[in-house]
Amino acid sequence: MSTDLAPLPNRLPLIRGHYAAATFHAFAKAFGMIVLATVIGCVLFFLLLPTLIVIPMSLSETDYIQFPPSGLSLKWYRAYFSDPDWMAATWFSLKIALATTATATIMGTMAALAIVRGRLPFSSALQALALGPMIVPHIVLGVALYLVFSPLQLTGNFFGFLIAHTVLATPYVMITVTAALQRFDPALELAALNCGANRLQAFVLVVLPNIAPGVAAGAVFAFLASFDEATVAFFISDIGGKSIGRKMFEDIDFNLTPVIAAVSTVLVVVSLMLMGAIHLANAQKRG
Repeated sequence: MSTDLAPLPNRLPLIRGHYAAATFHAFAKAFGMIVLATVIGCVLFFLLLPTLIVIPMSLSETDYIQFPPSGLSLKWYRAYFSDPDWMAATWFSLKIALATTATATIMGTMAALAIVRGRLPFSSALQALALGPMIVPHIVLGVALYLVFSPLQLTGNFFGFLIAHTVLATPYVMITVTAALQRFDPALELAALNCGANRLQAFVLVVLPNIAPGVAAGAVFAFLASFDEATVAFFISDIGGKSIGRKMFEDIDFNLTPVIAAVSTVLVVVSLMLMGAIHLANAQKRG
């Protein structure tokens, strides 16, 4: 007798089996999602834990780094903002980061246009070469730049830092602008050219507004890559010009106080504010 035509009492075991299998499958799926969410949460917590610990450490009352802090105070932030050495290093890094943002954004955008739109031979090899500063360890780049800059007297001055940080920051801009250009419809640019616009006008009036989020994101990454860069700065700094990263290294070695945690917290806040601004700008553009 066919199972479909069997009396209901005879089909009850089969129905119970299907129900049990469906229940087990739903339970296994829910359990797997819970385990996955737990693992992801643990990984994110592990990555964020050092940053979260630095914030209360910067509010310590003691003259040494302590966690948890025995009391809360803002004296280390006051010490940071009132120390002329810290302020000189901060303003020096800020000037370099702003200049690096401008140069890296222009160069990275031009490189992305050449790679995506240009019919260059070995474009994949050129792209890999342009991304080299992200792959090569920064300590290797630091040694190489020091050996090149030292005879040219570019160590410890603005232009030396600008060249070095532009090399480090340009790949970030190139990646984000390349992604934006690949999503952009070339037919829009062709329509502008057919309407009488020249190449420059088509780029400024049509292409650039559409890839602006990618350019802005690359500019933010370039700024952050320059402002808190420490490894290369350790090699190309001197007494005349010292970045905030180099200053932090020196204080960790010779004067370890919670002011280091205060400076680190300031850098974290600046980074979060910039990334939040980019996110809000992109959300408003999509809206």
